[in-house]
Amino acid sequence: MDNTFYDIICDAAGNGAVKRDALLKRYTTFRIGGPADILVSVSSQEALLRVMTEITGRSVPYCIIGRGSNLVFDDAGFRGVVVRICESQGDEALKIVSSDAGSAVIYGFAGCTLSAASTFAMENELSGLEFASGIPGSIGGGVVMNAGAYGGELSQCVIKSTYLKLDGDVPEVGTLEGEEQGFAYRDSAYQRNGLIVTGAYFKLKKGTDRETIASKMRELNGRRREKQPLELPSAGSAFKRPKNDFAGRLIEASGLRGFRIGGAQVSEKHCGFIVNRGGATAEDVRALVKAVRERVFDNTGVVLEPEIKFVKERN
Repeated sequence: MDNTFYDIICDAAGNGAVKRDALLKRYTTFRIGGPADILVSVSSQEALLRVMTEITGRSVPYCIIGRGSNLVFDDAGFRGVVVRICESQGDEALKIVSSDAGSAVIYGFAGCTLSAASTFAMENELSGLEFASGIPGSIGGGVVMNAGAYGGELSQCVIKSTYLKLDGDVPEVGTLEGEEQGFAYRDSAYQRNGLIVTGAYFKLKKGTDRETIASKMRELNGRRREKQPLELPSAGSAFKRPKNDFAGRLIEASGLRGFRIGGAQVSEKHCGFIVNRGGATAEDVRALVKAVRERVFDNTGVVLEPEIKFVKERN
């Protein structure tokens, strides 16, 4: 990337941070990944629009990330621009946009964390996002994958979402509502249509006091700490839940608890997680995912589908 393009991205990002050769392992929960040619962090839809206009107008390879909670970047990094949508520091980050006798609608910018959204809901005595309080991802990433836990998922409360469309030289702003979002288990229309989520609207219930909501959040987070390997870097659940079963149970039944390739290991605490025991590479994780899928299939006939997304050095 030449200096002229770098300067253009700096101008477009405004107050956003732009870095050359930024190690991507610092920006993912798995702590894996080599350097990106350019990493730009934006915290508003306007900055994102400016940056993407410059990138798409020049046909530069790019990758959009939030908190990187289900990504593994290549050990060689990424040849192009990684655009990181961050938490906004302004009043537009999270806000109540409408309210009636029984419910209210919260808007959240894509870069805000799901934990922050659930806390904001609790502080305003709105229930329906308690399940998201310990999910490490952002609103944008959560909408893309229809994030969920403990019986809840975003499809239950996200009534519409905003996006950038990158067809042509100038990105377009739009909205998907209701069924247009195509929510399914760990899936949405955004995984198929190439649109970039910029925000979401959550319809939540009134009528539950703050302490009751907070108590439920504490309970769920306690269960997470007890059962999940939160002390080690990971990308959360490594595999989607198979029909009428659990990936962790199948992996354990296949004798893979603690199975390790390089620095990547099937968690000894929860077999549905792959953890970074120290110095794990993308190749370690990729090889471990492959080995687990083969062993489980040989043992049970079930094909596990990974939740982890691998990002190649070159798109």
